[in-house]
Amino acid sequence: MSDALLSARGLGLTFGPITALDEVHADLWPGEVLAVVGESGSGKTTLLNVLSGRMAPDAGTVWYRDPARHLHDLHAMPAPQLRALHRSDWGFVHQNPRDSLRMRVSAGGNVGERLMAQGIRHYGDIRAAAQDWLAQVEIDPARIDDLPHTFSGGMLQRLQIARTLVTHPRLVFMDEPTGGLDVSVQARLLDLIRTLVTRLGIAVVLVTHDIAVARLLAGRLLVMQGGRVIESGLTDQVLDDPQHPYTQLLVSSVLSA
Repeated sequence: MSDALLSARGLGLTFGPITALDEVHADLWPGEVLAVVGESGSGKTTLLNVLSGRMAPDAGTVWYRDPARHLHDLHAMPAPQLRALHRSDWGFVHQNPRDSLRMRVSAGGNVGERLMAQGIRHYGDIRAAAQDWLAQVEIDPARIDDLPHTFSGGMLQRLQIARTLVTHPRLVFMDEPTGGLDVSVQARLLDLIRTLVTRLGIAVVLVTHDIAVARLLAGRLLVMQGGRVIESGLTDQVLDDPQHPYTQLLVSSVLSA
């Protein structure tokens, strides 16, 4: 695993008779965007949940390298330490932003909460940071006191991204971040994500069923089927010259759509 930020070895997980993960290995390097693609039921979201510590595997280990370069067995971490990690070094972007946002708290309050969780208490600094991040995700800072339920779906997703990135995490997990949005809104959001991730040097594990999204955002790709990684490599290499019949089918279905 050398200098990898996150490493998984031999991950296995079953739900009754269903094998969700089967001997999965993965590495994520600092500043890298790794996409996990596959059809519904392939195991990609389960892998994301295990890599992020939200779900424990039946077998295998996930290692995280902290800023001091110490390695931690993620699933052996005490719960308070893991929660602190999610509030600071890590972030999570859900497909449905309502799973992350507090709908009865203002836009600025949603962004500021992560700063407060890190111990920042100066109201003026928190409000200034929230206004700055609203602008960075292309939301009018004048809407800082508006409630999220007044926002469109695309704006809600951008607000969730602002809330996630305000603490400058080293690693962000993204679960279908453009799912459910219309094509024009999706394109604008993808461009924003790519710009912010590149500028901030964030490492990202991205789960998507959309190969076009993976090609745009990710430098490296894992293709999953039936809980197994059946192909991996540089994104363009895998998508331009797929070796596994399943990957060939995925790529051809996109090309023929």
